[in-house]
Amino acid sequence: MASPGSQDRFVALLDEHRKILYKVAGAYGRSPEDRQDLVQEMTAQLWRSFERYDERFRFSTWMYRIALNVAISFVRRETVRARHAAPAPILEVSADVSAAAPGDADLRLLDGFLRRLDELDRALLLLYLDGIRHDAIAEVLGISESNVGTKLGRIKQRLRRELADNA
Repeated sequence: MASPGSQDRFVALLDEHRKILYKVAGAYGRSPEDRQDLVQEMTAQLWRSFERYDERFRFSTWMYRIALNVAISFVRRETVRARHAAPAPILEVSADVSAAAPGDADLRLLDGFLRRLDELDRALLLLYLDGIRHDAIAEVLGISESNVGTKLGRIKQRLRRELADNA
């Protein structure tokens, strides 16, 4: 059982880095309900793991790692569930993107591109777009720093090709 002091510290750290949860949930959740469920699951898992948090490392890096693991597990569970459920609608648009102004076509293209990436590449691009350094991305994802650079280069090339095709 956690002490009241550790609970207060957890809440303070969570409040300071809350945007991470919403970014990850936004990248992996299809609907507003999925995103809300993901934020709740990530928060619960962070709390369950908090006593094992090693203060030698940045809290945000640790938080990203747990949030991404929860999100990837969520997507995998939903994929299995969807296979056994009724057929999905032919067209599904993210609520956040569909509510964007008509001039936000680039945002819609980027959102569509992000959703077509596999889980690892999506996490990689999400961290990169958040301004996280390559060494920290490598630590969060458990891959080498050179692999981060190589994968990002390939993702950028693919994005350029898709943008050129849509131009």
